[in-house]
Amino acid sequence: MLQSKFRKIAVGVATGAIATLAAAGPAAAATAAPTGGGHHHHFYKGKVIAHSGLLLRSAPNKGGHVVGSKPYGAIVKIKCKVHGQNIDGNNRWYVLKDGHYAFASARYIKNIGPAPRWC
Repeated sequence: MLQSKFRKIAVGVATGAIATLAAAGPAAAATAAPTGGGHHHHFYKGKVIAHSGLLLRSAPNKGGHVVGSKPYGAIVKIKCKVHGQNIDGNNRWYVLKDGHYAFASARYIKNIGPAPRWC
């Protein structure tokens, strides 16, 4: 009984999504298509403002292992933000994409464009 209700809801949602795409037209569908082998990742950008450089860590706190660094003025790719250790009044940390994922204190990164979303 419960499974059939969920199945009906899922079919209704899928039907609505298909109808919406059909109504939006081919141009809208073309712009929504992912690029780069079927994987589309949106990254926000930021600029390192720590004059001594920015340490990249394995966790959103000073106790996380240092896994890399970025120099002052470097542009970084930000995936999203998380809560972490408070650094000079700022408890937000960014998840950066630097060949691998690492954490960096948002205190030392100036956003370029919109602020990153929460992870």
